[in-house]
Amino acid sequence: MSTRSEEFSGLSVAIITPYKDGGIDYDAFQQQIEFQIEAGTTAVVPAGTTGESPTLPFDEHERIISAAIEAAAGKIKVVPGTGANNTEEALRLTQYARKAGADAALVVAPYYNKPMQEGFFLHYKVLAEKVDLPICVYNIPGRCGKNIEPSTIIRLAAFKNITMVKEASGSMDQASSIIANTDLTVLSGDDSMTLPLMSVGGRGVISVVGNVIPKDMIALCKAFDAGNFSEAKRLHYKTYALCREMLSLATNPIPIKAAMKMLGRDAGELRLPMTELDAADAAKLRQSLEEYGLL
Repeated sequence: MSTRSEEFSGLSVAIITPYKDGGIDYDAFQQQIEFQIEAGTTAVVPAGTTGESPTLPFDEHERIISAAIEAAAGKIKVVPGTGANNTEEALRLTQYARKAGADAALVVAPYYNKPMQEGFFLHYKVLAEKVDLPICVYNIPGRCGKNIEPSTIIRLAAFKNITMVKEASGSMDQASSIIANTDLTVLSGDDSMTLPLMSVGGRGVISVVGNVIPKDMIALCKAFDAGNFSEAKRLHYKTYALCREMLSLATNPIPIKAAMKMLGRDAGELRLPMTELDAADAAKLRQSLEEYGLL
């Protein structure tokens, strides 16, 4: 089945923002992108949920988009988060991403103010009409307080540059409805749902756990696409526990930053209001990394 943005299928990784002494450590940030290039990842996604985007003021948000594009140097796609709960702010960031040379933009549903479905539609309509860049609608009601209903996403598919959906509602019915009624490229927003979503027509994942195990997540997607379903299922169950811990031990990106540090990767600091993983959960995470064979 051909979808609208097949070039973004497979593994994209929502990378962390490494803070240091109150600012951003751009050297550590570049190292992350080089790690993903080496792994063969399809795209990096800076300034998303995992990148602590709510703590990025405009100047840092724009600079980190440019830094990602510079570090990628055309070797890997860059899909920065450009969403906001204010349409004008989302438009500014998406226009910046286009000007800077991003390959697409990840636009989260407007959060906190809980728009009606028509508000969601008009929000994305403004972006689609004013920015010539592929847009990925990011639906994550657990963060945003409201679901973008399938009927709204189906309406949005009328805009040629709305090409993808990052589906993090946890509802297979929702994903199935979108896939059945559009040619949008639907990507999982939950690592543990990657294989189930691909089984109904999803085309990959925008991943958190891919920060530490990109090759296994790539192998899962490739096995499914090759029709090797037993291998895809094996990798699903191999990665499942670690995938769940990245989202269940504490709020993302607290666990993934902790895991990266345990593995000797420079993940930097968290920025308030995010706080470090407590000792008990850190011990659980370390045990999971040991059981996986990473430690």
